[in-house]
Amino acid sequence: MIFDRSWYNRAGVERVMGFSDEATVKKFLMGVPLIEKAMVDSGIILLKYWLEVSPEEQTRRLEARINDGRKIWKLSPMDLKSYSRWYDYSRARDDMFAATDRDFAPWFVARSDDKKRARLNIISHLLEQIPYKELPREKIRLPKRQKPGDYVDPRYPFKYVEERF
Repeated sequence: MIFDRSWYNRAGVERVMGFSDEATVKKFLMGVPLIEKAMVDSGIILLKYWLEVSPEEQTRRLEARINDGRKIWKLSPMDLKSYSRWYDYSRARDDMFAATDRDFAPWFVARSDDKKRARLNIISHLLEQIPYKELPREKIRLPKRQKPGDYVDPRYPFKYVEERF
C-alpha cells in the first residue's frame, strides 16, 4: 500500500495553507501512531519516505515548469502559494516527524534533488526492508537463432521515428 502524501496531508498542506485548524491537526498527529501501530501489529510492513528537496532545487523545478510549455500543465496555483511558505512547511514537517517517527513506523529521508538517484535509492532501500527467500532458478541459455535460409532483406524504405534522445 503506497500513499502519496494523502495520508499526511492534514499535517502538511492542510495545516500550512489553513485548510485545517490547529486542534484538528494536533488530534490527527496524536492518532497517527495509534493507527500505524495497529497496521504494523497486523503484519503490514509500514515504510514512510520523506523526499527532501533543497530550496534551490525547488526553485529550479518550478522555474522549469514556468518556462517550459511542456511542463506548464504541472504548475498549479497551490504550487505558487506554497512556494513562499518554505519555513512554514519545514515547521509542519518537523512537528509531523516528532509526533509520528516511531521505531515501529520510522520516517526515512531521501535526498531528492536528483530524481533518478532518489528513486533508485528508495527502491533499493524499500526492497532491503522486505524479507524474502531466494527462489531456485534454472540456468537459462538462449537458443541458437535460425539461419536466414531463403530470407532476403527487402531494402524497404522504413519510416523511422526520429531519435531525439
